[in-house]
Amino acid sequence: MDLLLQTLLNGTLAAGVYALVASGLALSVGVVGIVNFAHGEFLMIGAFTSYLLFTARGLDPLLALGLAALAAFLVGALVYHGLLRPVLLAPELNQMLLTFGLSVLLQNLALLFFGADTRVVAPPYQGSAVRLGPFSLGVVPLGAFLLSALLLVLLHLFLRRSRLGLAMRAVAQNRLAPGLLGIELHQVYLLAFGLSAALAGVAGVMLSVMLYASPTVGFAYTLKAFAIVVMAGLGNLTGVLWAALLLAVAEAVVSTYLPGGGGWVEAVFFLVIFLSLLYRSYGGRG
Repeated sequence: MDLLLQTLLNGTLAAGVYALVASGLALSVGVVGIVNFAHGEFLMIGAFTSYLLFTARGLDPLLALGLAALAAFLVGALVYHGLLRPVLLAPELNQMLLTFGLSVLLQNLALLFFGADTRVVAPPYQGSAVRLGPFSLGVVPLGAFLLSALLLVLLHLFLRRSRLGLAMRAVAQNRLAPGLLGIELHQVYLLAFGLSAALAGVAGVMLSVMLYASPTVGFAYTLKAFAIVVMAGLGNLTGVLWAALLLAVAEAVVSTYLPGGGGWVEAVFFLVIFLSLLYRSYGGRG
């Protein structure tokens, strides 16, 4: 029983970062209407920003969060303005191919500058843990979970209480009416896409400590984020939280209880996507 509860706790803590990455993807899909296959590369930018600041300046990852978010936001804003804005009215396949090509480009640029080796940010508290009776919670995963929860609450408040957030929600619901009310669509799109990238950048800082920074670190999280968004429903930010929890706990259980479970973990999100699409095709009709 203790092993099961520890597994569930580990999955719950991982769900925080999953939800943060997937919320950014859901924001770009729901508001801008772009299926961004390069979303994980903004996470990679955040991870390498954290690594560079730590190695060059000794800056703690907690202090690097703001700079990483800003760097990812600026790159996201440039990507939207230079690449995505001209293809907003293009067929969806063209948009997806463009973002896929951007993903390949950013990965190869990172390989060119940093090489293929993984880089780890190792602050003094990296291996620390908190004991709660028979259970052990790593300080870094616990801190990442709490920070992710805080950011998601702030995102929720921003979307529901601020004028810009309300404008984003209006655009997500109807892309024609907000323009009639004086809302500048492209400014909303740019802000939403930049914010989406910034959320991924913050998650990248967390992963640089929990996992590592590498040119391909974002790819797996792009796939996980897609699985979560598909399960929650495109653009459904509230559903993202529960979908992220379900995926993370499922991965933790598979990793712990299946023989060779570590090798099966990366296939869990494929099963999630398949079952979600199957339910929407058949079960959702009733």
